[in-house]
Amino acid sequence: MNLKIRLTLMNFLEFAVWGAYLTCMGRYLGNIGMSTEIGWFYSMQGIVSIFMPAIIGIIADRWVPAQLMMGICHLIAGVFMFLTAWYGHTAGTEAEFSTIFSLYAVSVAFYMPTLALTNSVAYNALTKAGMDTVRDFPPIRVFGTVGFICTMWFVDLMKFQANENQFVTSGVLSIVLFIYTFTLPSCPVAKGGEKQSLTEAFGLKAFELFRHKQMAIFFIFSMLLGVSLQITNGFANPFISSFAVMPEYADTFGVQHANILISLSQISETCCILLIPFCMKRYGIKNVMLIAMFAWVFRFGLFGFGNPGSGVWMFVLSMIVYGVAFDFFNISGSLFVDKATTPEIRSSAQGLFMLMTNGVGATIGTLGAQQVINHFTTGTVVDGNFYTIGDWQSCWFTFALYALIVGVVFAMLFKPDKEMLKA
Repeated sequence: MNLKIRLTLMNFLEFAVWGAYLTCMGRYLGNIGMSTEIGWFYSMQGIVSIFMPAIIGIIADRWVPAQLMMGICHLIAGVFMFLTAWYGHTAGTEAEFSTIFSLYAVSVAFYMPTLALTNSVAYNALTKAGMDTVRDFPPIRVFGTVGFICTMWFVDLMKFQANENQFVTSGVLSIVLFIYTFTLPSCPVAKGGEKQSLTEAFGLKAFELFRHKQMAIFFIFSMLLGVSLQITNGFANPFISSFAVMPEYADTFGVQHANILISLSQISETCCILLIPFCMKRYGIKNVMLIAMFAWVFRFGLFGFGNPGSGVWMFVLSMIVYGVAFDFFNISGSLFVDKATTPEIRSSAQGLFMLMTNGVGATIGTLGAQQVINHFTTGTVVDGNFYTIGDWQSCWFTFALYALIVGVVFAMLFKPDKEMLKA
């Protein structure tokens, strides 16, 4: 099978696993009485990303080929996702936070490292085949977003948004990907040889990147921008669904099919990913990241002004902007790290990037967002369904202001040299 097709299918499955629950889990948690704990579930993705991608990346760099390590992780993640669904089904509204959270946490702990490993596998295979990663990877990665969209629609149309079957869907796909990893190109591990320092032995050389001022600034602002990454994933669905308590909006398409409306964000991604090679070469990493930062300002602001009725166009525009906000940061940042590091620390460096963004940044962001939302909103039950209602507008404007401040400060402090700018 053609290499690009093989890597395309890998990316499709990788993100299909995530798309099954990422945008609708908050709605399910609200229905089982855990609306005030949504932030913890999304922050767990960040908490485990603080250490798991780095640890798994070290193992992949030094001992276990990255594609096999990815398969092992998906096997464990899939099994525990099934257990999460099983417990949610049997316990219902009597589910205990500690139990369902623990099962979910183990699954996520082994899924999150695979995001970086997928990049490592693809970059390694493309490089060995003599291809240009900046040009050839984005068209492959775009099918990851297609996979994410497909499971979002599947979960919506199958009416899994408010129940545990979204976790079953994710678990099935994880097991499929585990099996598929045995067909992927093999990735090399670092060879033994002369005596190595402890830093080299444990694969911690990637942290030496912090010795370089501009690389340190890059990673720090990756963390600060990472704060924004999971906010809409965790709270957009409960927010849009909350309009159901208002008669004038209850029957609108957005309220009835929040996941499909939100999927416009991922559809936008498929287009924006294809712009990355041009933008990286034409504008450089700084300007591409600045575009992403200010796109988050519009993403949050449009949510604050919009509604599923006459203002639905603002929701749609916010979804379109998301493609720029997410891709111009995540994919461009990953490509930049790939170009700025040597092969022996590449997986570790990708893990470090994940640590700063989906780890520290996302953890702070989701827990902080939960506090903001708890302050401005409250829960209510209407016709047996749980909704979070209140001053959502103040929540979104707070998030928009934060993104604006980060963007302005980044513009003043990050001054990479010409090689970095054109990386």
